[in-house]
Amino acid sequence: MKRPAIVLLCGAVIVTLAMGVRQSFGLFLPPMNADIGIGRAEFGLALALQNLLFGLVQPFVGALADKYGAGRVVLGGALLYAAGLVGAALASNAFGLYLSFGLLIGMAQSATTFVVVLGAVGRVVSPERRSSAFGIVTAGGSLGQFLVVPLAAWLLGDIGWQATLWVMAAMVALCALLAIGVAGRPVSAAADGPESDQTLAAALREAAGHRGYWLLNAGFFVCGFHIAFIATHLPAYLNDHGLGVAIGAQVLALVGLFNILGSYVFGRAGDLLRQKYVLAGLYAVRSVVIVAFLLVPLSQTSALVFASAMGFLWLGTVPLTSGIVGQIFGMRYLSMLYGIVFLSHQVGSFFGAWLAGLLYDRMGSYDAAWAMSIALGLFAALVHLPINDRPVARLRPA
Repeated sequence: MKRPAIVLLCGAVIVTLAMGVRQSFGLFLPPMNADIGIGRAEFGLALALQNLLFGLVQPFVGALADKYGAGRVVLGGALLYAAGLVGAALASNAFGLYLSFGLLIGMAQSATTFVVVLGAVGRVVSPERRSSAFGIVTAGGSLGQFLVVPLAAWLLGDIGWQATLWVMAAMVALCALLAIGVAGRPVSAAADGPESDQTLAAALREAAGHRGYWLLNAGFFVCGFHIAFIATHLPAYLNDHGLGVAIGAQVLALVGLFNILGSYVFGRAGDLLRQKYVLAGLYAVRSVVIVAFLLVPLSQTSALVFASAMGFLWLGTVPLTSGIVGQIFGMRYLSMLYGIVFLSHQVGSFFGAWLAGLLYDRMGSYDAAWAMSIALGLFAALVHLPINDRPVARLRPA
């Protein structure tokens, strides 16, 4: 078995590259709109399809990683991701964008981000440090956002959107090399404890019969809606209100910067406090932050403060939600079971990216999307409170 530090480092860098590139896609809307005539609804639909496919294939990819190990899955996903970026660079209409940004990249992201990597990390770290380790990997996604989004903005202004996508394809291809660090078959049945004899079908039945598992799915739907709506449409929202295009890159970079801290803090909190209560508080505070942002006069300062606050809360849900899944059901099928929860997240992302664009095109503003975000945050805060987060009976000591 590889040393935990190697798996953790390689996993964090894989997520840094894959998520960093992903979080920059909102910057491509204005130049693509100008060059190939893609509107906000069409661009939003391409990213919505990406988010949906990201989630739909996640349980299957997770099951493959649980059976064969994360290395092979990451390798295939990295190559597919690079192909999707090249395809987007060659797109000349909305259909080409749906195929590249939507289909190819959506499928590829499921194999190069949290579900597969967290499964590999979770098997090599001790239970008492697992949430912190998950937080470190999640912070890698935020570091990527902080580093890659400004790089993408600079490249867009210097070499254009098509060449920028080629550069990003080369960056993502590096994940294929890093896959070596997370390669290896999952731990043997003998070492896997009480969960080792459980079949895949039995694991699915067990999760399906657990009320708390479905409540986690409901809460993670809200997380996906928030993140996709803000990442896809906040730059355009700020530009609509006269703050310019450059502020979009600044706010997305700040989200990434503050989420480096937030992911670690919430991951560490999951080791020290009851994870479901931390999650409930996180979602409630998100709604409060959105309300405050809408109430104060919009300015560059208020936009940057909002980005900082939301960044701190951005992906802190990932180590906590995956931690609860592992705590309840164990590590054997973590990638697959968390993959199903992540599917719910991506369904929320689909509506956050697409519905917000559709409402804007129909109503001329994002007011309805902001109102939905506030209500959904309060809903998510409430549904986590009744979750029974104790380990299932087969994992308890005799």
